[in-house]
Amino acid sequence: MIAGGAIARLADREADRFRAANPRAFAHHAAATGWFQSVPFHWMKDWPSPVPIVAASATDATLTSIDGQAYDDFCLGDTASLFGHSPPALAAALARQASEGLSYMLPTERGAALSERLAAMFGLPQWQVTTTASEANRAVIRWCRGISGRTKILTFNGAYHGAVDDAFVDLKGGVPVMRASLIGQAHDLRDTTTVIEFNDGDALAAALRHGDIACVLAEPVMTNVGMVRDAPGFLHMLRALCDETDTLLVFDETHTISSGYGGHGVTHGPVPDLMVVGKSIGGGVPCAVYGFSTEVAARMAALNRSRSPGHSGIGTTLSANALAITAMDTMLGEVITPAAYDHMLRGAARLVAGVEAEIASANLDWHVTQVGARVEFLTCPVPPRNGNEAKAAMHPELEAAIHLFLANRGILLAPFHNMMLVSPVTSDDQIDRLVGAFADCTKALKE
Repeated sequence: MIAGGAIARLADREADRFRAANPRAFAHHAAATGWFQSVPFHWMKDWPSPVPIVAASATDATLTSIDGQAYDDFCLGDTASLFGHSPPALAAALARQASEGLSYMLPTERGAALSERLAAMFGLPQWQVTTTASEANRAVIRWCRGISGRTKILTFNGAYHGAVDDAFVDLKGGVPVMRASLIGQAHDLRDTTTVIEFNDGDALAAALRHGDIACVLAEPVMTNVGMVRDAPGFLHMLRALCDETDTLLVFDETHTISSGYGGHGVTHGPVPDLMVVGKSIGGGVPCAVYGFSTEVAARMAALNRSRSPGHSGIGTTLSANALAITAMDTMLGEVITPAAYDHMLRGAARLVAGVEAEIASANLDWHVTQVGARVEFLTCPVPPRNGNEAKAAMHPELEAAIHLFLANRGILLAPFHNMMLVSPVTSDDQIDRLVGAFADCTKALKE
């Protein structure tokens, strides 16, 4: 156990160190009065440093700030740059596309190749493109409600599906509640969203056997409340219960694409009826996709034939723009490869072994969780089994102090929790520097 006083002392020292090393960042934020809270989007304020680092450039797995600090980047744009910053093939393809037009509202020849790559990688035959994974999740929910005739969806407490209102229902003391952090919500989402704990097979069976759930929207592994692994057999139980109750199974693999080539469903099973992938699939260019089975496609086509003409509520003008299509086709064709995953998984194993060794050396009751190239250390003795346990295990002050200590030594983790990503261009030296800095931090916390 780390004492609260030690955490506060470390945090104060590291804040002072950050201020001394980043004068241009402070000047930048002081001058950026046209941005609300000095940043172009509010979550950029969520970093634990006194002000956010201001990026100047990034290549491979290294980010450089306007203060000239070079960082070994294990955040990688919170998964958007999971396969490295500006891969050369992507940069070249985007430059070519920029000279040929960015958005036509028409299909391109390259789009046909992309659809084949998506089907080959993820094992689902039909696809659509959106601008973000949040938009893709909204589209999938609409389609599932439309083709099933059911209004309710089921999600898991603490799961992350972007900015989709339907997923912002939590469990508190076993009772569904509206998520308190959701701004401006006017309607009671509990009327159309059922929420249960992850890994609770009994609650899952009871909920689905009511026969009123259109779809289960799930991360195969929960990734935004720390990480919560699926219990042995749980996902296959989920698949079987969905089949039994004619409920559509949707995997949001925006984060669990880290599991292996083809994502978690292809790597470990089971295969869902629909899936969503965003962020990294475009290498940082805003785009996402959702795929679905032949049976689902037939039901979608039948719904289209039966509905009135007019806007479907699905899609935006920039969905499937030419730049996004080029980005995804290049990423899947030249960057997101089995060989890339081999490097990522080997590096992640090195990182896990190193951090686990330092936790043991420091005699801390912490543990490490891994989902392929995604690694987290959790400052609790037992891996959480569900969202409620994961939330209870969080220690925001301790995590913030650790993040700031690491940032001051040239290591970036994701700001929201202790997530670390290993890319195909992350070097062993970078991994070893992270492990060394983590060891120095645990020693400093015990001083």
